[in-house]
Amino acid sequence: MEGKEEDVRLGANRYRERQPIGTAAQTQDTKDYQEPPPAPLFEPGELSSWSFYRAGIAEFVATFLFLYITVLTVMGVVKSPTKCSTVGIQGIAWAFGGMIFALVYCTAGISGGHINPAVTFGLFLARKLSLTRAVFYIIMQCLGAICGAAVVKGFQKGQYERLGGGANTISSGYSKGSGLGAEIVGTFVLVYTVFSATDAKRNARDSHVPILAPLPIGFAVFLVHLATIPLTGTGINPARSLGAALIYNKDQAWDDHWIFWVGPFTGAALAALYHQIVIRAIPFKSK
Repeated sequence: MEGKEEDVRLGANRYRERQPIGTAAQTQDTKDYQEPPPAPLFEPGELSSWSFYRAGIAEFVATFLFLYITVLTVMGVVKSPTKCSTVGIQGIAWAFGGMIFALVYCTAGISGGHINPAVTFGLFLARKLSLTRAVFYIIMQCLGAICGAAVVKGFQKGQYERLGGGANTISSGYSKGSGLGAEIVGTFVLVYTVFSATDAKRNARDSHVPILAPLPIGFAVFLVHLATIPLTGTGINPARSLGAALIYNKDQAWDDHWIFWVGPFTGAALAALYHQIVIRAIPFKSK
């Protein structure tokens, strides 16, 4: 009985935390994970590898499906005279977030599941992929988005043009600065979540992280859409904005189109800097 009482009295204090957390873990000379080496700026050898082109095809198909489902959802909401008979803004947000969750899960093992030039740009700045691959991904993502929107228009051309084609515009009552700020912050949330969900240290420490990574990424997209649909229709993805604008091809779709490139790329760059310099910074060791 005395032995059992001793166990109860000591409780969790009997076993001390052996693995430091936070910045303390970064001061260890030995690591419990293998940090991937920085990707080279140019990787000519990639151009002769089938896996390189397979990854690009995966990005194309994923972005194609993303635009097809989400543009149809937006059109369905706009078409109804009363939002009570449709999925509404919440449904649009779920469509975008749910598709990102599903598509990242499907393509993460092939291309990394970017499906967004802003994500690709942020990961490139963090040296997670080469410039060669980043440019190729962005081209394939834009082509996939254009084709996805084109298929929607091909199925129902009249309604597509009448309902706006899911193109991003600054809503009346909001300034260009407000729209730009919403795109910057919204993309920051998304790209910061991508960095956190795919962090090599967390993957090594928590075996469930790679499996669950698509979930927080999709949920971040959902939340950002809830917040910014009333302002800009939510871009945070230049390929999505380009595909819808190019196929819709009306003046209102191009008037503020620059916002949906400058905003996401700025937000992605800020997220990359924050994650690399602040979150993953190795503190100075005292001598």
